[in-house]
Amino acid sequence: MQFTPEQWEAVQRGQLVHLKEGGTELVILRADVFEQLRELFYDASSWSAEEMDLLAAEDADALGWEGMEAYQGDDQ
Repeated sequence: MQFTPEQWEAVQRGQLVHLKEGGTELVILRADVFEQLRELFYDASSWSAEEMDLLAAEDADALGWEGMEAYQGDDQ
């Protein structure tokens, strides 16, 4: 893959370079810049049970789910 001088200069400055090769879109980025971005935005740690419960509750609220009481009837 060949870079134009402008693309190479952009990579050297730590900027993204967008390319299209064989119908596939690519983004070229210096490895050290990629690592900095990954540290900022990517968390590979496992979620705690409390975090998962909070997310489930948020989803249920967003979907308008009122809980199991709505399905259990008055005889429970």
